[in-house]
Amino acid sequence: MGRPSRVATTKATSVGWEHRMSGMNTGEWLPSMKTIRDAVHGDIRLSSEELRFVDTAPFQRLRGIKQLGTSSLVFPSAVHTRFEHSLGTAWLTKRLIESLARNGERLDEEDAGTAVLAALLHDITHVPFGHTFEDERRLLEKHDRDPKRLHYFLEETELAAVLREHPLGKRVGDLLADQAGEKPLLKQLVTGTVCADLLDYLKRDAYHCGLHLAYDDRLFDYFAVIDGQLVVRLHKQGAIRQDVLTELIHLLQLRYTLTERVYYHHAKIVSGAMVSRALELALAAEEISPRDLYELRDDSLLYLLTQMGESVDGLEDLMSDWASRRLYRRAYYLAAEGPGRPGLDAASQDKLAAAYHHDQANRHRAEEELANQLGVPKSHVIIYCPSPRMQLKEADVPVEIAAGVVEPLSKLRHPDVEALAAKHKGLWRFYVLVRRADDTLAPRAGEVCATFFGHSNQMDPSPTGKLDMSRD
Repeated sequence: MGRPSRVATTKATSVGWEHRMSGMNTGEWLPSMKTIRDAVHGDIRLSSEELRFVDTAPFQRLRGIKQLGTSSLVFPSAVHTRFEHSLGTAWLTKRLIESLARNGERLDEEDAGTAVLAALLHDITHVPFGHTFEDERRLLEKHDRDPKRLHYFLEETELAAVLREHPLGKRVGDLLADQAGEKPLLKQLVTGTVCADLLDYLKRDAYHCGLHLAYDDRLFDYFAVIDGQLVVRLHKQGAIRQDVLTELIHLLQLRYTLTERVYYHHAKIVSGAMVSRALELALAAEEISPRDLYELRDDSLLYLLTQMGESVDGLEDLMSDWASRRLYRRAYYLAAEGPGRPGLDAASQDKLAAAYHHDQANRHRAEEELANQLGVPKSHVIIYCPSPRMQLKEADVPVEIAAGVVEPLSKLRHPDVEALAAKHKGLWRFYVLVRRADDTLAPRAGEVCATFFGHSNQMDPSPTGKLDMSRD
């Protein structure tokens, strides 16, 4: 990151703090700031003590982990990383703290410092393609709920040494491990419903995917603290502020649009399922362990999986197809029902999720049985089944609708909010994916799956693979 560019001589404020630190090789730390030009937020400023965390191997590793996993196969410029997102989240946490101070809610120096450092480190436990492995195929525990992973990064690494030396290190570690319950505001600033994490990745993801979508920065002015909780102040002089309500709804629309067009783009889903299946094969063969992922980046994991191809049954085909972007085809498709659209009801979605999302062993058996019926290796068939509990959590952002009266935004029953929440639930999809090597495989698989799962295929069985929304 280079040398600090400016030395401050005044006492630190609640957002420009500098604790003097002793016991380091460099001696007592003098207050300083470094300015970094960010593509999304412009100039962001980090203190020398924040840079101490940034300039560790675990944090620098985040330069090699893409924020959106396999989305760059669809949106070529979506190669932004968890490194820059982490810097952006820390910067927006500072902005939120500044906005609260302007509104008369000044955090003390220790609370402000704890929140900003936690924001800087909130993604430190991510592994390559983390959300894909954790949320979709459920191969690993969630990055912020895995005690072994948290212990490794917060207790065993170079970063852990910096945390131990820092006056706020214990508090930061507790906040990252979700053990700082006495002050929920600090966690809410970083990873709440509408928080610094969300406000950074919405702008960053839209920008790098080439989507001209953004919220108005004036939104920062509307945050407040009520009974120790972060809320959005939605009223003024006894009346709901329509401009603030409109901006919140716009934020929900932005979140939904990114989910529909990017996060659940079918090619992103298929490519993620392929990488997940490849890792699953390597884990089952004990050629790699979850612990090995802690020090890897996207490219190094893909390289290792490719090298293992000859020793792990089925892996060579998967990685060869991945390298050439020969993505598996959607042979069987089921969608949630929606207004004017046939599909599965909630009970049917729950039944599929219980069998193929939550029960990994049953999913393996089903994939193997389908492969046997089709006469192909089991790695040539992948079941993708997400959880049907796809909630637009931002719709539940706490809003103050009158002095001291706080409700979730969804309780206002605004038709636009309810429509967005319903549309978000309707993004649920169930796929069976097959390898492209044989043009007859997808049509055959569609027929086999319709019998196997007991629901008509909503995918046109022709080689074009179009969706057929007339089917039930």
